[in-house]
Amino acid sequence: MTKVAVVFHSGYGHTLRVAQSVAEGAAAELVPIDADGNLSDAGWATLNAADAIIFGSPTYMGSVSWQFKKFADASSKQWFGQAWKDKVFAGFTNSATMNGDKHSTLHYLFTLAMQHSGVWVGTGMMPSNTKAAQRNDVNYVGSFAGAMTQSPSDASPAEMSTGDLETARLFGLRVAQVAAKFKA
Repeated sequence: MTKVAVVFHSGYGHTLRVAQSVAEGAAAELVPIDADGNLSDAGWATLNAADAIIFGSPTYMGSVSWQFKKFADASSKQWFGQAWKDKVFAGFTNSATMNGDKHSTLHYLFTLAMQHSGVWVGTGMMPSNTKAAQRNDVNYVGSFAGAMTQSPSDASPAEMSTGDLETARLFGLRVAQVAAKFKA
């Protein structure tokens, strides 16, 4: 059985909802980064045992949250020994605006995966980019590099787009399927 872990930080609950949807699609274990940027020992063990690691962070000021960055820096122990070499990696992010410089965050997550000598998986989804497109369509934000979601700054996590959450679920499913191919 393929083991997938979703390691993420969520500041206001929106990224948590996305992480839950990704985990649902991937049948993955959630590994939350706490408000101080730390993981439990069990969280580190889950990541070390995983075949695939999916990173998640809100986009703050054009990059990951400081809590996610602290986790990334702490993963240098795994980097030094190449403990995560050849694992499958992917990533997702959420911001309040449609663009919000989310691609910078995904690029950061991609770079972290490459530093760990991993294999990156994109969404594998066509964008919803016709005149008939609706906000709740799958991949409405139109990302290929990783899942991107958007939630207005005055919206609660419960008000997130059903299309974005379905995009996240399908993204998780794709990562799990790719990881299974690599494990075979």
